[in-house]
Amino acid sequence: MGHGGEPGRRQAYDGELGAAVARAQDGDETAFAVAYRIVQPGMLGYLHGLVGEDAEDVASDAWLQIARDLGRFKGDGAGFRGWTATIARHRALDHLRRQRVRPRTGTLEQDVLELPGQHGTYEQAQESLSTARALELVRGLPRDQAEAVLLRVVVGLDGPAAARVLGKRPGAVRTAAHRGLKRLSRQLGIRTAAEQGAERGVDGGVTGEAPGTSQESA
Repeated sequence: MGHGGEPGRRQAYDGELGAAVARAQDGDETAFAVAYRIVQPGMLGYLHGLVGEDAEDVASDAWLQIARDLGRFKGDGAGFRGWTATIARHRALDHLRRQRVRPRTGTLEQDVLELPGQHGTYEQAQESLSTARALELVRGLPRDQAEAVLLRVVVGLDGPAAARVLGKRPGAVRTAAHRGLKRLSRQLGIRTAAEQGAERGVDGGVTGEAPGTSQESA
């Protein structure tokens, strides 16, 4: 899918991406192809979560604008990833308006969900998001959660960059991503470490009732 997983790997790709963009701005077509190769998988995953089967058509529109406006871009590889995501999002919203449809959304949960731990669920969910089924599940999330998950996990943006794309506060995007990942983890059968620990605690409680039972029966 994208290169949004391990921070070290993402930084390496962003370093390569930044160098390629700089050369592309000087007219190097091969360098532009390198930038495309790095960005396109994550962009397609993001767009698939927004427009479904029309993702490739919308991506093509986005790349036409990216190529046209490349000289205006200023920033590094991470910045380019965010800039292209913003363009892709605008093209997707234009497409949806033309089609007179909106992204599929689930029912927004009003209760405050327990946020998953920093490790485990996020990495496992990212691996699972490489499947078409998982992307379809993302489309079933409330829109704020779907976009936050796609930008953070699939495109590989950090919190502030994802917030800039969506025009929201970083804290709101971070919360939406956590909520979306928690719901996806449940749908994909991934249990968090806390849930596994709670399950072990329940099991321990059952076995630990034996002494109490014998005392009551005595």
